[in-house]
Amino acid sequence: MNNFFIILFHTYLSKLKTKSFLVTTIITAVIMLALTNMTNIIDFFNKDGSVEKIAVIDESGQLFVPLKEQMKAADNDIVLEEYKGNANQAKKAVEDGSYKGLLEVALNKEGLPAASYKAMSIADSTIPADLQSSLQQIKTMMASTQINIAPEQLEKLYAPVDFEKSAIEKGAKTEEELNQARGLVYVLLFIIYFAVILYANMIAMEVATEKSSRVMEILISSVSPIKQMFAKIIGVGLLSLTQLAVLLLVGYFSIKQNLKTMKGGFFDFFGFGNVPASTIAYAVIFFILGYFLYATMAAFLGSLVSRIEDVQQMITPMTMLVVAGFMMAMFGLGQPEAPFIKYTSFIPFFSPMLMFLRVGMLNIPFWEVALSIAILIATILFLAIFGARVYRGGVLMYGKSNSFKDIRKALQLTKNE
Repeated sequence: MNNFFIILFHTYLSKLKTKSFLVTTIITAVIMLALTNMTNIIDFFNKDGSVEKIAVIDESGQLFVPLKEQMKAADNDIVLEEYKGNANQAKKAVEDGSYKGLLEVALNKEGLPAASYKAMSIADSTIPADLQSSLQQIKTMMASTQINIAPEQLEKLYAPVDFEKSAIEKGAKTEEELNQARGLVYVLLFIIYFAVILYANMIAMEVATEKSSRVMEILISSVSPIKQMFAKIIGVGLLSLTQLAVLLLVGYFSIKQNLKTMKGGFFDFFGFGNVPASTIAYAVIFFILGYFLYATMAAFLGSLVSRIEDVQQMITPMTMLVVAGFMMAMFGLGQPEAPFIKYTSFIPFFSPMLMFLRVGMLNIPFWEVALSIAILIATILFLAIFGARVYRGGVLMYGKSNSFKDIRKALQLTKNE
């Protein structure tokens, strides 16, 4: 048993000290800090108060003032300046960099606003969209005046319909709770997806590297292949938990520090407050089970190859299973009650993501969750037993091995021992 822990901690510490692990962790933490501080970063680059000046030629003589008021009310960084020269002179000013663009406004045959926008490049769609939106509001007001619609009537016409949603089922989540659950599930699905691919691939590479360097022959003489496999799986598992703990702590404290500035858009729709403890618990459970499922597969698949170059080809089908589960989970975020999602959530290769999705967003019977976990554990045990036999023979196989037919050869070698 001492040999088991020696390999376990050697795997953990050797990977922990590698430059690739440290650099990856640091870069990922920096990216996470950048994302959670995006508002502050944007404000930093805009601290000089830079604005986008737009030259406006108003051929009607009555649109510039209301347009400027609309743009001011929109509270953006666009400043309108009425240009007194002709269009050619204005274009020259845009080319010289005095203005970001040129807006020509006039009244059409119906007496309603019409405009054209010119700039050195129209790749930036924000400015034209803001200008068009303001002109649209002016057009609506002018058109309503032409057909004698009072402002109160116009407000009533464009007022959104009263539409309330409520669930009849007892214990069903409210819309606010669903948004909170959707946000948490969305984030954790990405964590599960990338963690499974990254760390399962790491295990396969570790085994293949040892075989290619012939270290495996020395290890086999002192430690059984089965102990080696599970020591590597648990060692890399501890490594993944270490890295995720660092990243989650960085993200948590960064979000906590910037909570006041994180308003609107994503942070309003995907609220993260008042998340049930059960959802967090299920996230941890399905993450660990999903890791062991794919890590076991990666270990015995990695044992079949003798060259590092063949690892990716061998584990590609496993990777495609993870990708398929993730894509189905993305679909399920919008339709978690779809029969397709319900039935596939019991398939062990997809349940770490799909059943967690259903648990987080729906009020499902406990027996469904328990059944899914039981099937997942049974599959892990089966793969562990089967994988141990393949691993035991696979580590003795050398030469070009990039076919699943090699599993039979590995099993045959295990029997002959």
